[in-house]
Amino acid sequence: MELLQRSGQEVEVVEYLKKPPTAAQLKAVLQKLNMKPEQLLRKGEALYKESFKDKTLTDEEWLKVMVENPVLIERPIVLKGEKAVLGRPPEKVLELL
Repeated sequence: MELLQRSGQEVEVVEYLKKPPTAAQLKAVLQKLNMKPEQLLRKGEALYKESFKDKTLTDEEWLKVMVENPVLIERPIVLKGEKAVLGRPPEKVLELL
């Protein structure tokens, strides 16, 4: 966030834990990230370890898991136009600026 603010870019923060994305929204973000749903999971989360660690699910099933459990979505995700990056490490955000 600090990198974005220093760049002078206008920023809109989406609090997706309060208003989870739909499967269609996640699909669009994943397409911009060029990632599969399973790659966007926070595998260090207790919920993942307890409920999903050893599961083999389809992309659609992983999308459903993320919609129902947004805490499992890796963050931050930064979108700009038709491009997106996962802000891990934070310097990845510079690719969009």
